[in-house]
Amino acid sequence: MNTPLLDWQKDKQTVALTVAFAVAAELHGLSGLERGAPSLPDPEQISLTLDLFRRVLFAEVYSGARPCAEGLAGCAHELYERLVLLLSAEWSAQPGREDGQRGEMYGDRTMAAADVAQTAHETAVSVLEHLPQLRLDLEADVQAALDGDPAARSRAEIILCYPGFFAIATHRLAHTLWLAAAPLVARMMTEQAHHRTGIDLHPGARIGPALFIDHGTGVVVGETAVMGARCRLYQGVTLGARSIPKGDAMRTQKRHPTLEDDVIIYANATILGGDVVIGKGAIIGGNSWVTTSVPAGARLRVDVAARVADAVVMMPDGAQPE
Repeated sequence: MNTPLLDWQKDKQTVALTVAFAVAAELHGLSGLERGAPSLPDPEQISLTLDLFRRVLFAEVYSGARPCAEGLAGCAHELYERLVLLLSAEWSAQPGREDGQRGEMYGDRTMAAADVAQTAHETAVSVLEHLPQLRLDLEADVQAALDGDPAARSRAEIILCYPGFFAIATHRLAHTLWLAAAPLVARMMTEQAHHRTGIDLHPGARIGPALFIDHGTGVVVGETAVMGARCRLYQGVTLGARSIPKGDAMRTQKRHPTLEDDVIIYANATILGGDVVIGKGAIIGGNSWVTTSVPAGARLRVDVAARVADAVVMMPDGAQPE
């Protein structure tokens, strides 16, 4: 039952609305919308696009999901339309970049509206044509999970439930768009997976077939990281960069490590540096801190007892630490 507003309540609402409109107008001016700021890709469209991508790629698993008009063909067409919309938004906004936005992936390219639409169409069609190969790549990732995790009971369980697979599937689509010079759309896609799973795979990273990320929470893989085939990462693994000086000098250089084929990195290990190579078949133990290359087949582990001994400072009786 609605209670009639008293006069003083109406007055307070009027004051509140006046303040709200004034704040909104000020923010509107600060945001540059009055100058016709370019429309950027919509995060909600990103989410819908990823949903369609999974349903088209694994229709047999997502058959109970919201149906598309005209079945699978309709889903594929809707996926195409959303990709065109996202790419057009990113590339249309490109000439309106403000100071402080780096555009090295775009070069000096400035496209007319008709060229943007044509390029977005061609790129979206190319992505659709690439879907069969993405399906094969992801089937290898599913099999890697089945082989690597005795708790896995079926491929459907991996596709529907495993955060590592969700993050990898998102990355493989995003990497395709990254290579097509759509870095903002690509990054927004991987950030959707990051938000949902806690797994941060930069779309620029090059990831080989049959990757298995077990559990996955806290995994971080940087932009210039490279992984070979059949690698396995556990929760908390970081493939990162060393601290770099301010400026853009290092932005176009390799800053993150390389894993050759069949490398296993156990939980909470940190590997830093673009010159670091973990050789084929090497195993990096949990909680390791690695800043130099590791030869093929090596077994690297942390000697916890030695670390504790180094960390403990023996004090004379009654003495106080400085």
